[in-house]
Amino acid sequence: MRRTDGGIGHGPGCGRALGSIAVMVLTLAPLAVGGDEVDFDRRVSPVLAMRCLECHGVNTASGGLVLTSAESLARGGDAGEVVVAGKPEESALLERVIADEMPPKRQGQSQKLSEPEIQALRAWIAAGAKWPKGRVIDRDERTTSVRGGRDWWSLQPIARPTPPSPRRTDWVKNPIDAFVLAKLESAGIDPAPQSDRRVLIRRAYFDLVGLPPTIEEVDAFVKDSRPDAYERLIARLLESPHYGERWGRFWLDLARFAETSGYERDQEKPGAWKYRDWVVKSLNDDKPYDRFVLEQLAGDELPDRDEQTVVATGFLRLGTWNDEPNDPQDYKYERLEDMVHATTTAFLGMTVKCARCHDHKFDPIPQTDYYRIAATFWPGPIEPRERELLGGPSSKELDYDVLGWTDVTRTPSDLHLLKKGEHTRPGQVVAPGVLSMIPDLDRPIPPPPADAKTTRRRLTLAEWINDPRHPLAARVYVNRIWQHHFGRGLVSTSDNFGFTGQKPSHPELLDWLAAEFLQGGRKSKRMHYLMMTSSAYQQASSHPEQESNAQKDADNRLIWHGTRQRQDAEALRDAILAVSGRLDLRVGGPSFKPVVSAEALEGLSMKGGGIVPSPPEEQNRRSLYMYSRRGLLAPLMTTFDFCDTTLPCGQRDVSVVAPQALALLNGDFAHEQSDATARRVGAIAGRDASARVRTAWRIVLARDPSAAEATAALRHLDQQKRQFPDASKADDLALASLCHVLINSNEFVFVD
Repeated sequence: MRRTDGGIGHGPGCGRALGSIAVMVLTLAPLAVGGDEVDFDRRVSPVLAMRCLECHGVNTASGGLVLTSAESLARGGDAGEVVVAGKPEESALLERVIADEMPPKRQGQSQKLSEPEIQALRAWIAAGAKWPKGRVIDRDERTTSVRGGRDWWSLQPIARPTPPSPRRTDWVKNPIDAFVLAKLESAGIDPAPQSDRRVLIRRAYFDLVGLPPTIEEVDAFVKDSRPDAYERLIARLLESPHYGERWGRFWLDLARFAETSGYERDQEKPGAWKYRDWVVKSLNDDKPYDRFVLEQLAGDELPDRDEQTVVATGFLRLGTWNDEPNDPQDYKYERLEDMVHATTTAFLGMTVKCARCHDHKFDPIPQTDYYRIAATFWPGPIEPRERELLGGPSSKELDYDVLGWTDVTRTPSDLHLLKKGEHTRPGQVVAPGVLSMIPDLDRPIPPPPADAKTTRRRLTLAEWINDPRHPLAARVYVNRIWQHHFGRGLVSTSDNFGFTGQKPSHPELLDWLAAEFLQGGRKSKRMHYLMMTSSAYQQASSHPEQESNAQKDADNRLIWHGTRQRQDAEALRDAILAVSGRLDLRVGGPSFKPVVSAEALEGLSMKGGGIVPSPPEEQNRRSLYMYSRRGLLAPLMTTFDFCDTTLPCGQRDVSVVAPQALALLNGDFAHEQSDATARRVGAIAGRDASARVRTAWRIVLARDPSAAEATAALRHLDQQKRQFPDASKADDLALASLCHVLINSNEFVFVD
C-alpha cells in the first residue's frame, strides 16, 4: 500500500473545533464499495466539510492540500495525489483516515472518523471519486453536529406561521396565546390562573415605567369595572414619559453606556448624557426601529442629519478609551473590535468578534467577514489622536459640539486581515462589506457619491441590517422585548443566536412576532401592547399544580406561569425613593453624581480626586440619571447586579445574595429613605399607631395590612419604642424601623 507522507498535512489546529462525534449527521443507507453511484452531496461533502476543511480549506491548506473542489483535489498535496479514483486501497487520504492520523489528535484525544464516515469516503472513491461539475465545498454551507452553517435556524428567512388552534379557545386573547397554549396542551399542562388586579397593575408599572403604582392608582384600577380597563392601563403607561426611561435603560446596557473613558485616568466623556436622552426620547416617540438603527450607526451620513442624529452616533463613541496604550498601533484594532462587537451584538445577536483572529469556530463567519464589518468603521478617527478628543472626531468634523462619530477621510488606507489578530502579521486587504452568512443579502459596499463628505459605509451597513429580508434584526429585537416582560427570551441567550446559543422555545411564535413587528412598521409600543395584553403575560406567578408541572418543565420554558422577578438595581432604588416621597421625576438633562462612601473611595488610585457629589436635592432623581463612572460605579447599584459598562449586555445577571440584604438593612441610603418614609407616614396618619401601620402598608406596599400583619406591626412598634431612651423621638424612630422592615420585605423587592 502506497504512503505519501507530507501529502496530507496536520496543521496544529486541525480538527480543534470538531470534538468527538458519537452520532453521524448523515443518515447513511447501505453503501456499495464497487462502482455504484454515490450521492456526493448527501454522503461525501458533509464529511469533507465537517471533518476535513478545518485544516484543508483554501485559507489553511495544511500540507498543501485543499479539499474544496475537484480541481484542488486533483492537484493533491505537497507530495502528490491523495485520491486514486476507483482504488480506495491506493488513496493516501483514506489511508490516513483509517490510520487515525487525519484528523489528528486534539489534546491527546482521537478525532477518528466514525465507521459510516469512512465507508462513505471508501464507497465514493471506489465509484470513481466523482465530483459534481462546478461544485465547491464550503465549510459553512451546512450545519453539523459541531458548528452552525448558513442553514442554521436563525439565518433562515422570517416566515409568518399561521397560529395553531388549541382546544381551549377561552384562554386565547391574541395569537401569542395560541402558540403558547398549543405547546402547553401538547405537554399536558394547564396555564396558571390570571393574576389578581393588584398584582397585575404592579407588574405592568414596573415593566413599563420602572416605578411602583400608588395606592390610589391600585385602588382605582381594582374598582374599574370597564371590560377594557386593563388595556386602557397598558395604553396609558405606554404614553408615560417614564416609559422611555425604563426601556432606555435596557438599551443603554447594550450600548455599554458610561460617561467616562475607563482605564487609570477615567476621563469624562463630555455630553455622553445627551445620547442617553436621545434614547429615552426615541423610545417615548416610538421611533421606528429601522430609523433607530440608522441614526445610531450613521446619523451623520443621513440626508436629513441634524444635531440629534449626530448625538445618536454616540453609540459608537461609548466604548472605553485609553490615552496611553502600550502599543498605539495595536490599540487601533482594539477600538475596532469594540465597535464591531457592540454593533453586531446589539442589532444582530451574533458573536462576530470571535472571528477577529480566525474563522469563527461555531458560526458561519469567516475571518474576512469580521474585517469587512471593521472596514466600515475604519475611515473614522481610529488612528491615535490628540488626547483631548478622547479618540473621537472634533466638533468641527461633526459640525456640532456633541459626543458623536463620523468619518474623518473619504479615502481611508487599506484594512488588512490580521493573522491571529496580530497587527504585526498583516494578511490580505479586505474591502468593506457585510456578513456573508446571509447569501441573498451579501453585497459589496459601493464607493460614496462624489459629493458625499463621508464614505457612506456605515449607512450601507445600517441599511443591510434594516433590510426587511434580514433574518436576524427583527427576531433579535422582539426577543429582547419578550425577555424583559417574561423574564427570559424565547431565545434565552438573547445576545447569541448562533450555534452555541439556545434554540428558541417557541420558534413559530418568535417568527410570528418578528413578522408582526415588520408588518406593523417596526413600532415597539405595539409589540409591548400585544405581549402584555396576552393571557400568557397575565398569568399568576404560582400555579395550583406547581410541583407536578415543575417535574415536566422546571425552567418554565413552556410559559405555564408568570415569573417572579427581583427588581433590578435602578427600579429598586427608584421604588425606595418613590415611597419615601423624595423621588424627583424630572426627565432628561445632565447626570447627578451620587455620594460614594469613603470605604469605596479608598481603593481608587485617585483617592477621591475629582469625585464631588451633586447637591442632595439632585441625588433624588431617577437612577437612570446617575453619573456612570467606569472606575467607580455606585456600590449600591453593583450590589444589585448593575451591568458591566465595558461590553454590551443584553441580559444582566440576577443574583440573590447576602450583600444585598446587608445593603438594605445597614446601608445609609436605605436608612435615610426609611426615615423619610416614616415622616411621610406620620404626616398623613398623625400619632395613632393603628393609623400609622395602615398608612405605612398603603404607601410602601400599596395595600392594606391583614389583621395578622397589623397585630405584628403594632407589636413591633411597641417593642422598638422601648429601645430608644429619648421618649420624645421614640414613636417616630419606631415608625422608621417599621418602614425599614417593609422596604426590606420580599413583597417590596420582588415583582410577581
